[in-house]
Amino acid sequence: MKELKRFCSLLVVSILLVSCEKTTDFYTIQGEAQGSTYSIKYIATEQRVTKIQIDSLLTAFDLSLSTYRPDSKISKINAGDSTVVVDEFFAETFQLSNQIYKETNGLFDPTIGVLVNSYGFGPNKKQENLSQKQVDSLLQFVGFDKIKLNENKTISKKHKQTFIDFNAIAQGYSVDVVVNYLKSKGIENAIVEIGGELFALGKNTIDNKNWVVGIDDPLQKPEERTLIAKVNLENLGMATSGNYRKVLIDEKTGKKFVHIINPKTGLAQKNTVLSATVLSKSSGLSDGYATAFMLMSLEENKIFLQKHPELYVMLLYADESNKMQQFTTENFNSLIVD
Repeated sequence: MKELKRFCSLLVVSILLVSCEKTTDFYTIQGEAQGSTYSIKYIATEQRVTKIQIDSLLTAFDLSLSTYRPDSKISKINAGDSTVVVDEFFAETFQLSNQIYKETNGLFDPTIGVLVNSYGFGPNKKQENLSQKQVDSLLQFVGFDKIKLNENKTISKKHKQTFIDFNAIAQGYSVDVVVNYLKSKGIENAIVEIGGELFALGKNTIDNKNWVVGIDDPLQKPEERTLIAKVNLENLGMATSGNYRKVLIDEKTGKKFVHIINPKTGLAQKNTVLSATVLSKSSGLSDGYATAFMLMSLEENKIFLQKHPELYVMLLYADESNKMQQFTTENFNSLIVD
């Protein structure tokens, strides 16, 4: 009888242990942000992050860096308020931008905002046909070395007309911000995507594999969905830059090219590099470098990438026969899924 009671007690304990064991599962959060959408998928035994928390975080981000919000810190600084004390979002974006600005010899320059606005690509959408004299006049306000992040976290500008525009890096950095927030909640495996920029944290441990991400064909029509590659990602951020949906064709030669504003000349520069996909340890860095690579020729990109083996890169470009070709670094090739 005692043995039977003991067996029953062990059985009850066993059942309780099994019933209390939590199952690992996918948790998904989706929403709208920065004029686009976001999607988060993380792996956990219970819900650790909510949509309200993510929306609140991204709203705080916009209140720091969005040039489309007149109440943001960056908008107030651009309007001439030198007393604004910037937050960590702004300071970190400033430091990342300064790094890429120096490494690309000024091709990546967030102070190009005054030109972006004048060409009609900024918040006011007011397009102007700029003369060379007007371009030259605006160029004096361009130069990331003409602004300074002070020790008291205020921003000094050499020229009050200088307009700071972090849009070429901010969306990528916002992905990093969300990833760091997930980490603070104990999440080790997740994939975060905001407006096409993304970061793969850890692995897809439920399916026991790396996160697999598809790269869209940039020349497809909006209603199409064709992939040119799939890549395995683990603890890497990815960003793609290019106005390839606005590919122009030279009437005389028939050659394809895109227009990108060069911060050094102030002119819309022709380039046969149609898109740049960059992977690195940070989505913000990937975003900034991808923008800079659109201003470099194919050969200039190759030379730069030889000096930066930490970057995984795929470039799409139009060759002499006007056909789209790919250039990929060796480390990028190692990530491609057959």
